[in-house]
Amino acid sequence: MTATITAEGGTGKLSHRQILTVLSGLMLGMFLAALDQTIVSSAMKTIADELHGQSLQAWATTAYLITATLSTPLYGKLSDLFGRKPMYLTAISLFLAGSLASGFASSMYELAAFRAFQGLGAGGLMSLALAIITDITAPRERSKYQGYFMAVFGISSVAGPVVGGFFAGLDSFAGVTGWRWVFLVNVPIALAALVVVSKVLNLPHTRVQQRVDFLGAGALTLGLVPLLIVAEQGREWGWGSPASLGMYAIGLVGVVLFILQERRMGDAALLPLRLFRRPVFRVATLVTVIQGAGMFGAMMSLPLYLQIVKGATPTQAGLQMLPLTLGIMVASLGSGTVISRTGRYKAFAVAGLGLMAAALFGLSTIGAATPLGVVMAIAFVIGLGLGASMQTLQLAATNDVAPQDIGVATSSATFFRQIGGTAGTAVFLSILFGTVGDRIAAAARSAMATPSYVAALAQHPEFAQQMANGGVDVNDTSFLAHLDPVLARPILDGFAGSMSTVFLVGGIVLTVGFALVWLLKEKPLSDKSAMEQRSEQEALALAH
Repeated sequence: MTATITAEGGTGKLSHRQILTVLSGLMLGMFLAALDQTIVSSAMKTIADELHGQSLQAWATTAYLITATLSTPLYGKLSDLFGRKPMYLTAISLFLAGSLASGFASSMYELAAFRAFQGLGAGGLMSLALAIITDITAPRERSKYQGYFMAVFGISSVAGPVVGGFFAGLDSFAGVTGWRWVFLVNVPIALAALVVVSKVLNLPHTRVQQRVDFLGAGALTLGLVPLLIVAEQGREWGWGSPASLGMYAIGLVGVVLFILQERRMGDAALLPLRLFRRPVFRVATLVTVIQGAGMFGAMMSLPLYLQIVKGATPTQAGLQMLPLTLGIMVASLGSGTVISRTGRYKAFAVAGLGLMAAALFGLSTIGAATPLGVVMAIAFVIGLGLGASMQTLQLAATNDVAPQDIGVATSSATFFRQIGGTAGTAVFLSILFGTVGDRIAAAARSAMATPSYVAALAQHPEFAQQMANGGVDVNDTSFLAHLDPVLARPILDGFAGSMSTVFLVGGIVLTVGFALVWLLKEKPLSDKSAMEQRSEQEALALAH
């Protein structure tokens, strides 16, 4: 393996082989971040049972989400100042340490703290990988390489639930409790990533003499932490409860302080406001937020449908999401090839948002009796839309900024997609659980008109009493696996009806994104990478 990466003739241009060598390390890091998002979710119920903290499990997710989201823009700015390699190695090391600690947590409070530490590393894994590939590839060629990242993202979205479900189902593995491997499996991958990145990621960097915007980071923390907490806890607290209203107020103060601080810091800002004066960057970022809401909403709701309505295990649901992954890979690799040949990219962003919106409208028509093949076909279309648009919006945003802003621009896109995803997930879950009780009640009233349902109720007096006393507990659906199918049908219909509403709202959200993406101006793609452009700027400065 090449120990160093040397640009051709000092121009900053790397060969295809050199780029693939660097890519091998980046993909390991990105796989860590993407896998962790899904592997933990499928095992969290088992973990919470083992640690006697079922009511606290949301905090283990929230803690990770907060630190991962907040650290994302900080990594982008620090990597612009101090170089990509030291910051990427820092991110991997923090993630490695957090994973190891999480694997040996003895309580949910410990797990939440260790997951927060893990999130500090995760914030840099994805954004810095994208920043580095932006550094070393020209925009015209970049989509071909970003397609590999989308493939990693897709594979991890399927592998996560499968692997998480497998380990959660084991009593022990290699002498360690099964669920602990959900975190410990990250350790060998992270060690391999550290070795590979240390060897291959030796890219030139000119240190920028600039202050680090710590006050901006503090204000961003004050603004986002309360909003992320209420996004995760609002359904339980009540969106208009005093606790939620207090969080809104603190978050608003933090956001205002952050904007004032960024304006004061100018070019040294954590998120320089001048970037948002660039029309292509502004539109791409806005659409990215909307796409994030729709994307995470769909990818959260579809496995729920498969598990609750179709009765799949987390492992089976992960495998049933394979068509979505296939769609992502086909569209990302295909669009990347076409963009590199033609230099045109807007059509893929438009088509991608349109396909995602159409697919979610299609999902809004499914019910409990819909054949699984139909659902998987629609999932494939979602994947096509996601693969075509996600990398294209990133390409448009980074193509519109100066080479020295690549890190902060790339991390901004990741940051705003996460913000959109968090908001979308909170809203969609609230719609689901806010409507499902009434939908189940309505379906049960309709079922009462059928002799078979009445007869089944008579045979299960305890269930009949539970329905009469206010219905079933929708927070724990494990009882459906053992319930008489006749009695279960109204509950499944109720869940399917609420999920249809979720998908309908998601389709409307993505339609807004589809309308806005038409405003994206197609700026010609440069044939030179950020490294080449910086090299030319430095040569020009020396000449003068």
